[in-house]
Amino acid sequence: MLSALDHKHTIAPPGYSRWLIPPAALSVHLCIGQAYATSVYKNSLLAHFSASQTAIGVIFSIAIVMLGLSAAFGGTWVENNGPRKAMFVSACFWASGFLVGAVGIATKQLWLVYVGYGFLGGIGLGIGYISPVSTLIKWFPDRPGLATGLAIMGFGGGALVASPLSRQLLSFYDPAYNPADAKSVASGSALVWLFVTLGIGYFLIMMFGVFNVRVPAAGWRPAGFEPAAVAAKPLVTTANVSASNALRTRSFWMLWIVLFCNVTAGIGILEQASPMIQDFFRDGRVSSVTVAAAGGFVGLLSLFNMTGRFVWSSTSDFTGRKPIYVLYLGGGMVLYTLLASVGHLATALFVLLAGVILSFYGGGFATVPAYLRDLFGTYQVGAIHGRLLTAWSAAGVAGPLIINGFLDAQGKPGTLTWTAYQPALYTMVGVLAVGFVANLLIRPVPERFHEPAGTGEPVEPVGVAAEEGSTR
Repeated sequence: MLSALDHKHTIAPPGYSRWLIPPAALSVHLCIGQAYATSVYKNSLLAHFSASQTAIGVIFSIAIVMLGLSAAFGGTWVENNGPRKAMFVSACFWASGFLVGAVGIATKQLWLVYVGYGFLGGIGLGIGYISPVSTLIKWFPDRPGLATGLAIMGFGGGALVASPLSRQLLSFYDPAYNPADAKSVASGSALVWLFVTLGIGYFLIMMFGVFNVRVPAAGWRPAGFEPAAVAAKPLVTTANVSASNALRTRSFWMLWIVLFCNVTAGIGILEQASPMIQDFFRDGRVSSVTVAAAGGFVGLLSLFNMTGRFVWSSTSDFTGRKPIYVLYLGGGMVLYTLLASVGHLATALFVLLAGVILSFYGGGFATVPAYLRDLFGTYQVGAIHGRLLTAWSAAGVAGPLIINGFLDAQGKPGTLTWTAYQPALYTMVGVLAVGFVANLLIRPVPERFHEPAGTGEPVEPVGVAAEEGSTR
C-alpha cells in the first residue's frame, strides 16, 4: 500500500483536471492552520498544568521554530519524493503531535506536550506547508499566484474553522465549560479528548489531499498557454536554479529580507490584536471595546489574513511580483503611520487599517512561492521555498519581541492607551522600509547559477500521454 506514495504513482492520467489539485493542497493547509487557534485552549492548559504564560507559550514557539527548520532541511527531500509522500509524512507527524500531546496532558507531563505538539507537530507543519507548492506551480504555469494563493489561504483560514470547533468540542467533553465566558476553563480530560479528536480528524482530512494530489505528465501544459509570453515578463526566467545555488544569489537573500520584514510587521499586530484594540479606545482604566468585541476583531483579522492570501496573490499574476510587494511594503508603511497617528479616532478606522495590514501580511506569504518560481524556475522551487521560510521563524520571534518590548516599557497591561503603541508602530514603519529597499534590489538571477538546459524536466513513463488540451 505504501508503494502508492511513490512519485511514479502520482503522475496524472490523461484527462485529469488540474482544478482537483488546489482542494487537495487546501485540505492539508486548513488542517495545519490550526496552529493559529492555540489561544482557544491556552487558559485551560494554564489551569491544568498550573504553569506560567511563558511555559505554555513555549509550545507554540517550538512548533513555529520546527516549521521553519523542517521546511528548510526537508525541502530537498520533499522535491525528490513528490507531494503525495510528503503530505502523508506531514499528516503522520501532525496527527502524532496531537496524540503525544494528549498523553502529556493526561499524565500532566508538560514536556510531552512540547515534544508532541511542539516538536512532532512542528515538523508536520513545515513539511505540510511546502509539500504542495512546487506541484501547484507546475499545474498552473499560467497563474502560479492564483494557485498558491488558493492553497496557502487555507493556512490563514485554518483558525476560522479550528477556533469554534475547539470551543464546541471542549464544551461537549466538559459540560461545565462555557465557551462564551472568557474566564471559563475546560477540564484536563476534555483537553485530552480534544487533542485525540483533532489528531484523528485532521489525519483523515489530510488523507483526502494525499490520495488526490497528482503531478503533471512530461510536456503537459494548459490549453492555450504560451511559455514565451510568461517569460517575456520582467524577472521571469525559463531557466532553473538548484536550491544550493539559490542560496548563493543576492536575489534569494533580498527576498529573505522582504519576507522577514513583511512578516515581522504583520505578526506584531496579530499577536497583540485583542488587547491592542481595547487599549486604543481606553479612557482611564475602562475601554469602550468589550472582551467579546475584541475577540470578534481577532476573528475578523483572520478573515482579512485569509482573503489577502488569495486576492493579492492572484492579483500578482497580472501586476508582477515586485510591484505587488511594493504595495505590501510601501502601502504597509503608510497604513502603520496612519494607525499610529489617527487610528484612535474611530473604531471602524482602526479595524479597517489593521485589516488591510493583515491582508498584506497574508498576501506576502501566498505570493512568495510564485516570486521564487519567477526567479529560480520550477526545478527545486519547493526546496528553495523551505529555506526561505526560515525568515518566518526569525520574524515570529522578532515581531512579538519588538511590540512587547516597547509595551513593557510603557506600563502594565490593562492601563495602556493608544500612545503607548506609537513607538512600536513607528518602528514597524522602519522595518517595512528596509523590506521595501530589499525588494527594489531584487534582480534576475545571473546565468552562471542556472542548471544545464533540460535539468528538472520530468521523464514521461511509457504509456502515459499528455493530458487533454496540452501541447508539446
